[in-house]
Amino acid sequence: MGIKAFITGVAGTSLSDEERYFIDQEHPWGLILFARNIEEPRQVHRLVDEFREGVGRGNAPVLIDQEGGRVQRLRPPHWSNYATGRQLGDLWRHDPKAGEEAIRLHSRLIAHDLVSLGINVDCLPVLDVPVAGSHDVIGDRAYSTDPQEVAIMGRMACEGLLEGGVLPVIKHIPGHGRAGADSHLELPEVHAGHEVLSATDFVPFKALSDMPLAMTAHVRFHAFDPQNPATVSKHIVENIMRGEIGFDGLLMSDDLSMQALEGELADRAEASIAAGCDMILHCNGEMREMEEVASVCPVLEGRALERAQAAEAMLREPGEFDVDAARARYRDLLEPSV
Repeated sequence: MGIKAFITGVAGTSLSDEERYFIDQEHPWGLILFARNIEEPRQVHRLVDEFREGVGRGNAPVLIDQEGGRVQRLRPPHWSNYATGRQLGDLWRHDPKAGEEAIRLHSRLIAHDLVSLGINVDCLPVLDVPVAGSHDVIGDRAYSTDPQEVAIMGRMACEGLLEGGVLPVIKHIPGHGRAGADSHLELPEVHAGHEVLSATDFVPFKALSDMPLAMTAHVRFHAFDPQNPATVSKHIVENIMRGEIGFDGLLMSDDLSMQALEGELADRAEASIAAGCDMILHCNGEMREMEEVASVCPVLEGRALERAQAAEAMLREPGEFDVDAARARYRDLLEPSV
């Protein structure tokens, strides 16, 4: 059986018998980890290994949201705290040289943490550009309110991850920054015109369109599709994400269990694939939902398979890295932020 075009969550800190059977039968492309899956390093590594044994692929993608600030699944006492995107951006604007060093160290240190656990994909960087009055769901996760600055710092972050043997995921394409609601809870509506969006929200994604992986925004852009959120809009995927922005890497949906999307999980998955997403992301680890999503996800083939293979081919063994010296330097640069 071929690899299926979805990334799954699981419920706990090890696989249940039901989850083992599901993974063996459905062959998801990847696994995504959350705080509920994490206790201590050896346990996380065992869980990652269990998943890879189940799918029969020794380097199968394992993802995590490890941004820094309020979005980091790995936390003390076993892992370090990391700065927010805003703290990094503030330092970069104050002192570009120190800021660039801090951003690259930030990603490189996170990559070191992840690779030591077997995790090889980080859902970082956030390329969203907040505007006045937007919901704080992005907030201090963003590097800046200036699109060009976000693009510059986003590339530094990607390069740090790639140097450390971890694939970055640019998010949330084509932009979540001006959304007035949290898409985890409801559907955000954006009424800005095409010209404004092209000159602001899209800028960082255009600049990083050569990256291997991107995650969609569950946001309805009235300028392009007044009916459908971007994730399930064929027009937005084809003409904006693929067309104007020029992203030709692997496009994954944001989590299908978020409340921004309507309908049954199977309908959401089918609509995302029909719109042009290569990969479905389902995170909550609820077996009934996992089975529903898997039942309609296609086997990876064609361009989606090529994009997945191209992304995996970008994984490299990390080079020499003095982690203790790097952590000390990172703390010096960012005191008292971390």
